[in-house]
Amino acid sequence: MPSQNIQWFPGHMAKTRRLISENIKLVDVVIELLDARIPYSSKNPEISSLCAIRPVLTLFNKSTLADPAVTKKWIEAYKKEGRHALAIDCVTGDGLKSIAPACRQILADKLERYEAKGMSGRKIRAMIVGIPNVGKSSLVNKLSGSKKARVEDRPGVTMTKQWVTTNIGIELLDMPGILWPKFEDETIGENLAFTGAIKDAILDTETLAGMLCARLLEASPDKFCTRYKLDAEKLAGKKPHELLAAVARKRGFLISGGELDTERASAIVLDEFRSSKIGRISLEGPEALTAPKAETEEE
Repeated sequence: MPSQNIQWFPGHMAKTRRLISENIKLVDVVIELLDARIPYSSKNPEISSLCAIRPVLTLFNKSTLADPAVTKKWIEAYKKEGRHALAIDCVTGDGLKSIAPACRQILADKLERYEAKGMSGRKIRAMIVGIPNVGKSSLVNKLSGSKKARVEDRPGVTMTKQWVTTNIGIELLDMPGILWPKFEDETIGENLAFTGAIKDAILDTETLAGMLCARLLEASPDKFCTRYKLDAEKLAGKKPHELLAAVARKRGFLISGGELDTERASAIVLDEFRSSKIGRISLEGPEALTAPKAETEEE
């Protein structure tokens, strides 16, 4: 079961780059969503340069799926660097009430200037950016109180920009999800695939699930072994496909002839990780910030 060199950059993502560059001057602040389970891997390195002329509020979304202790460390790391960050969850609504106050705090000087000019009623305009399937449309719908943005549990659904009015004093410019052309670090591509930011249809799911089993055994052996009734000591040294086979065996997934149904086990492992049935697990901590970031490529 060889590893996969995971890359996915549909044509519309190049269009999103242009949309961000063309519209950044129309907004006061950028709201960037990251996946709280993989904040480093889910941060597009191009966003910083594309949005350099505006302050950024980073939201660690899907925080109820991530290890809360690790998420807290991420927020502390961001604050030490002078960056603004919050933990939220667009499904449960956790942390959403803090977004508007945080934006007002970031823009305090600018809002004072508006007030001095008699423009105190002007709404804040924010651009929503992030990788595919990170929860941008869910956030837009929560803040607007309606289903203005199309939401599906798969990447690449939002294909164009749209302005949305909210009841919290912010006008949102929702942008399509954007990845970058090449992942120099294989781990980044793997993490994006594990969390569903890259379409499963372009991947070998059995290889992917086996790799995920290995990562879960490393990141949270107790939760992984408890979920699948496995013995961590007996798994030591086993390869990814052997870990996946162990899951299939424990779940009794068999096909004709008594062969293990690892395809079915693959779907189960990926689904149960993404839905947090295995537990609240983070695949990377803030120490990843000290590692070299993937290089970007010009088209």
